[in-house]
Amino acid sequence: MNRIYLDHAATSPMHPEVAETFSEALLSVFGNPSSIHGTGRAARKTLDDARRMFAASIHADDPEIIFTSGGTEADNMAIFGTAAKKEGKHIITSQIEHHAVLHACEKLEREGYDVTYLPVDEKGLVRAEDVKNALRDDTILVTIMLGNNEVGSVQPIAEIGELLKETEITFHTDAVQAYGVLPIDVEALNVDLLSVSAHKLNGPKGIGFLYQRKGTPLSPIFYGGEQERKRRAGTENVPAIAAFAKAVEISLATMDERAAAYARYKQIFKDVLTDEGIEFSENGGSQMPHILNLSLPGIDIESFLVNLDIAGISASSGSACTAGSIDPSHVLVAMFGEKAEQLRNSIRFSFGIGLTEQQITEAAEMTAQISKRLALL
Repeated sequence: MNRIYLDHAATSPMHPEVAETFSEALLSVFGNPSSIHGTGRAARKTLDDARRMFAASIHADDPEIIFTSGGTEADNMAIFGTAAKKEGKHIITSQIEHHAVLHACEKLEREGYDVTYLPVDEKGLVRAEDVKNALRDDTILVTIMLGNNEVGSVQPIAEIGELLKETEITFHTDAVQAYGVLPIDVEALNVDLLSVSAHKLNGPKGIGFLYQRKGTPLSPIFYGGEQERKRRAGTENVPAIAAFAKAVEISLATMDERAAAYARYKQIFKDVLTDEGIEFSENGGSQMPHILNLSLPGIDIESFLVNLDIAGISASSGSACTAGSIDPSHVLVAMFGEKAEQLRNSIRFSFGIGLTEQQITEAAEMTAQISKRLALL
């Protein structure tokens, strides 16, 4: 059975060229970038070249890029690093953030901080006006994701950034799901901190970066050596960074092409369901191109995902499966309420490299067949 992978928002397969770059770097660029000899300088050049590419990809300056172990560390560094540096105890975030943000904020709440969790509308969108109304004299940080990983809603980051740019409040956005899919300009967005991870755009796991605007106060959360201009201790993962750079190079070169392909995939999927007489609704508005979150009335998502898996299709509910039960998605709860039927019948299909229109058609047909079968039970 040839499996059809439709869970690229969870993680993406490494691009063959990226894997080749990774393999070559593992063998050839093994020096410590902090060493002054030739072997170390070769590793340093790899870091410098990658940092330059990452900075250019978001219209930043090279020194504003801090290498991290991925998106979770970047989010934690943004939140805890800001809290440690600034006076004031108030933070603003949204109810639909990734848990790397939500759990970090919850930890700060336990330490005496006051966190405002902004609601979203039924399209999964934060209102800039709500951010404005939540601001206080002691607000130190606003952290709102750029693109939601479950429903793909793209938040009004530029509008929020415009509200905050004349203030002393630090503005962070988690761009892990959006980087490599949407064009990003930190100047246009007016953000101070921005988090990225490589494994969402066909790079290796365990590597990412945090953009830190020059002059933005930030305390390190790791202590050790003086790597990353004393901001993030630990010897840099040079092979992963080299592979990450290759993934970014490919993503930037193919962004428009992929967006067009994903738009076709979405339309094909919905057209097949419509032709098969399947009732459905699409969750999320102003969506990223690679995420399709559908509500299929009359089905139970747990059994639906099991049946899809047996049929060779990898998809996701966006929820945590544990011990035979599914915890409701916090994103869908925020959008529709705690008793909404969407909590039990919504499924996320997400697209990436290696897919064909024929595979999308097959996956949609199988989705229709399973939906009909389960509706009879």
